[in-house]
Amino acid sequence: MVRLKDFTRDFEASHPSIHLKWVVLEENILRQRVTTDVAIRGGQYDVLTIGAYEVPVWAKRHWLTSLDDLGPTYRADDLIGPIRSAVTYDKVQYAAPFNGESAITMYRTDLFRKAGIIMPAVPSWNFLIQAAAKLNRPSEGVYGLCLRGKAGWGENMALITAMANSFGARLFDERWQPQFDTPEWRTTITTYVQALRSYGPPGAVANGFNENLAMFAQGKCAIWFDSTVAAPFLSDPKTSTVSATVGFAPPPDEHLGRPASWLWTWALAIPASSRKAAAAKEFIRWAAGPAYSSLVAHRLGWLAVPPGTRKSLYTSPDYRRVAPFADTTLNAINAVNTAAPTVKPVRYVGAQYAAIPEFQGIGTEVGQAFAAAVAGQVSPDDALAEAQAATKRQMAAAGYYK
Repeated sequence: MVRLKDFTRDFEASHPSIHLKWVVLEENILRQRVTTDVAIRGGQYDVLTIGAYEVPVWAKRHWLTSLDDLGPTYRADDLIGPIRSAVTYDKVQYAAPFNGESAITMYRTDLFRKAGIIMPAVPSWNFLIQAAAKLNRPSEGVYGLCLRGKAGWGENMALITAMANSFGARLFDERWQPQFDTPEWRTTITTYVQALRSYGPPGAVANGFNENLAMFAQGKCAIWFDSTVAAPFLSDPKTSTVSATVGFAPPPDEHLGRPASWLWTWALAIPASSRKAAAAKEFIRWAAGPAYSSLVAHRLGWLAVPPGTRKSLYTSPDYRRVAPFADTTLNAINAVNTAAPTVKPVRYVGAQYAAIPEFQGIGTEVGQAFAAAVAGQVSPDDALAEAQAATKRQMAAAGYYK
């Protein structure tokens, strides 16, 4: 996303009547400000970066402008199926995916080889934790397992909820009752907390996606489970010191019916309050379309092209030649079923979140409780009890219970 800003002059040169003014924010702050602006129809922004969670919730409230008319040069039919579905509500596309992702396991092949460890075709959490124990070398600046610890519904909660799915847990039952008091959630949080406290880096509660990406790229993580969008950065010698020794495997799977996977896209959307919708569509057609991808590939190389959105990228011989993670990424994206994300039946949609308006607040509060458990401020059981009570309180206030 930051790279896109660097191409401002290219866009303005080909669209002289349109000028771009950027506002770049940290993820949690971005969500707060953008949500407030669209809710009050403030009109502060003409193009928004939003995710798969916001699209159905906001489209239902008529907060977004339809993007069904981006035209043939945008090539909507080239979008990967699950990613296109994620930005569609009631058969209308309301956002244009800039990048798409699922989750994969990334690991240091040199450290595995030296320790005599072989990554299985599909790893389990137990395998990853046992491997982390053997590879953990804090005195050498290498930590066995890096995971998101930073509180936030799109930070630690994304990972934890995906992890919970693999252990057979769910956020809510079919009556919208929170399920944090179940054995499956206890297994999830106990495993998560113990793994980070035993084999994670110090200060893990401050580490989100960007922090862990930097640590792995600097050779400080033996294993990292996170977004597929990290793979191009880690494979590029210009951005990673371990580019020659990074391996990719599917997300952890406890073989209970669901892997620890998720589906997400950072997408460009136009708020209904924008008074410059025509210009905004011109920018989105360029930035989220084939034109931008071709420009980036030509100027910076194929590894710099935003991944996870277009089928044509994964059939490109040029891309596949430099992207050893291509099949793992595409398979992970296509394997996610957001309509049935858990082993047990649920009424919500979303693999690592529940696509209901209340989840943003719930995920924020619950994520803080789980971060406190990682920091050692509360026990896993106390964190789960707090999560159960907080979620029950917010759902009751929202009127889910008669």
